[in-house]
Amino acid sequence: MNNIVYQIAIKKEYAAAIIEDLKLMDAIDILEPPIPQWQQDETIKRLSAYQSNPSLGIDEKTFFKQVERRD
Repeated sequence: MNNIVYQIAIKKEYAAAIIEDLKLMDAIDILEPPIPQWQQDETIKRLSAYQSNPSLGIDEKTFFKQVERRD
């Protein structure tokens, strides 16, 4: 059988369970989208900066406030 690739949005919990069952029966593979190289590089850069200076980190509440201001 030819491999057919679908991108789906799971809307119901029972559907997610069916998908998981299909995966366990090796009937489907769940594909992870590729992460662009620029995004991998930026993540490594930011992680390194944070590990060198943990005070750069912010709490969750502050993060979401900053994100909302950008919208």
